[in-house]
Amino acid sequence: MLLSFFFLSCGEQKRIYWNLPVTKSNCKYTYKVNGRTYCVRKKADGYVEYGIASWYGPGFHGRRTASGEIYNMYKLTAAHKTLPLGTYVKVINLENGRSVIVKINDRGPFVRGRIIDLSYAAAKKIKMLKKGTAKVKIIALGKRVDHKYIPVETTKGRFYIQVGAFRNKLNAYKFKNKIYKKFGIKAKVVKLDNYYRVLAGPTYTYKKAKEFKRKLRNIGIKDSFIIRY
Repeated sequence: MLLSFFFLSCGEQKRIYWNLPVTKSNCKYTYKVNGRTYCVRKKADGYVEYGIASWYGPGFHGRRTASGEIYNMYKLTAAHKTLPLGTYVKVINLENGRSVIVKINDRGPFVRGRIIDLSYAAAKKIKMLKKGTAKVKIIALGKRVDHKYIPVETTKGRFYIQVGAFRNKLNAYKFKNKIYKKFGIKAKVVKLDNYYRVLAGPTYTYKKAKEFKRKLRNIGIKDSFIIRY
């Protein structure tokens, strides 16, 4: 297994999850790196993630990747910690709007704060070679068969609107009770990515989730976003 690293300091980044949290029921297999266990998802359905991308190049060119393929820095590939190998994802550089489609064929990056390690060619496509890292959005497209992508289902499921995120559990519950008393909005508190998140809902289609988000904005609850949970 090729472990991909890019040594640059990075602060904590916001992540938005539309995908279901990893549990034993949707975990295909696990592996361990530096004492931490990672659970590879059975599916990439509805996966959208925001965070920091890095890239890896000459030092790994010609080595075997986690998929068994030989890493070629001139091909459009990438490393991700938990998406199924063989999944194609669209990576959008949020700093300049450029995008690229890559195949996940390796594992990494295992540096805190990084969500994807792009090949040299992919990083060049979205113009992040010089800086080394970039804020990106990842959208899972699915597997590719006969030059077409088998799409993942993103329109149906259990969708919530995140209306708050707190380090302190008590503050999260106070906010949950506040919006219920003031607006009659029912919500629950869940712990994700070291934050206690206040989730309003659910709705069962993405269209309804967008309508609900618009309703919340109209009554003064701003800076909310949709997650699939």
